[in-house]
Amino acid sequence: MLFLTTVFLTDGPGDSLLLRPITDVPVFVLVIFAVTGAVFYLRRRRPILVLGVAVAGWALLLPADPADLVGLVTMFALYSAGRYAASSRHGLAGLAAAIAVLVVDDGVRGSLWAEVSFGAVLMFVVWYVGRRLRLREEHAVETRRQQEAEARRIVAEERTHIARELHDVVAHQVSMMTVQAGAAQAVVAADPEGARQAMAAVELAGRQALDELRHLLGVLRPETERGGLGPQPGLADLPRLIAQVRAAGLDVRITDGLRTALPTRVQLSAYRIIQEALTNVLKHGGPGTRTEVHLREDGTDITIEVVDHAPPGLTRPQAAGHGIVGMRERATLLGGSLETGPRPEGGFRVVARLPLTGESA
Repeated sequence: MLFLTTVFLTDGPGDSLLLRPITDVPVFVLVIFAVTGAVFYLRRRRPILVLGVAVAGWALLLPADPADLVGLVTMFALYSAGRYAASSRHGLAGLAAAIAVLVVDDGVRGSLWAEVSFGAVLMFVVWYVGRRLRLREEHAVETRRQQEAEARRIVAEERTHIARELHDVVAHQVSMMTVQAGAAQAVVAADPEGARQAMAAVELAGRQALDELRHLLGVLRPETERGGLGPQPGLADLPRLIAQVRAAGLDVRITDGLRTALPTRVQLSAYRIIQEALTNVLKHGGPGTRTEVHLREDGTDITIEVVDHAPPGLTRPQAAGHGIVGMRERATLLGGSLETGPRPEGGFRVVARLPLTGESA
């Protein structure tokens, strides 16, 4: 289209445009028109090259009559340089070259400086419009990329949260069910009533595990389907947890020295840490293990200490399992800390420190 325009149109009197036959166009002018028109196919991939060819063609045709129409081609090339060039530096250099050719062209034809200034301003505006469109597009792409990254981060955090909750619930309840089922199998012949009580405890733990799983799976449902979900467990639910592990065979004693009302997130983390610690005692120490749970306030923190008195010869896993990792994550997310390790006199000790306000440092 640009090629046909430059070939068949020329300036007429009073800034009008006239049609002319192709035979009136010199061969070298026709060649320049053909090159500048053909190179526009590269305006998206090589916009600076296109601008350079357009400016060079305009400069070569300064002595000829149709130079102004090559200037029109340069205007399109300036827009392409602003719109598609990755850097503005080369585009500004091309703009300066185009303005220089414009000044020379208008000087040769004796144009007024007002006309030269208007042409220079118009060239800058054309380039700037293309540049602003590119910058706006880049900003939209970057915003979309950030939104996608944020969405992926939220999904990853939610998956980690759900995985941690599932582990806490399933590991605790299934551990108690396993211990109770083993105890029932051991005493079924000698003590049928004890075996029946143990299996009743297994049934109760299974029902509670199903209730917890239903609650967690409700998190995966749409918002409109989440009605009726109960609250997350807190420190007020500790007596029920202690009763469960006592029914499983642990000798648990708890000392509660807390006086300050705690935020829900702190209560949930404290409950899950105690639950996981008692589950580990039940799993590795077995029924009959004496265990102590201490809760106290230390300045701006609360300290949760779970100590068991398992036999000194009892072996524990050398590497931290998912339970200890989950406890440490819960404490760290609140700005607290977790210490775990065997005791010299036997048994295992878990100490968690959580800020009273639940705000990470």
